[in-house]
Amino acid sequence: MKILLKLEELAMMLFAFYLFSLLDYSWWLFALLFFTPDAGILGYLINPKFGAISYNLLHHKAAAILLYFTGIYINLPFLMIIGLIMFAHSSFDRILGYGLKYSDNFKNTHLGLIGKA
Repeated sequence: MKILLKLEELAMMLFAFYLFSLLDYSWWLFALLFFTPDAGILGYLINPKFGAISYNLLHHKAAAILLYFTGIYINLPFLMIIGLIMFAHSSFDRILGYGLKYSDNFKNTHLGLIGKA
């Protein structure tokens, strides 16, 4: 089942790449911004609860989809780019086993403990 879920995440990431290819922007911009959702980890400097909230907000696929479609609706391509990057990055993280965080510990995710064998 784990392999099937990772394949599903890979398909979602590739779909985000495809949608980005339809926009009139260079791939270097996508590559430059791909890891920016990880800035949410800075919330852990305040405390674990705030860290989990900030990290999850930038890794939540529904938020990414909302940004993407808002960008379409108000004709603001930069919002579309942000949504696609968040979506692709979140799928990439989940392929690697990094999920949404619980507030007790950074390593405790909805996919299980990070580093657990």
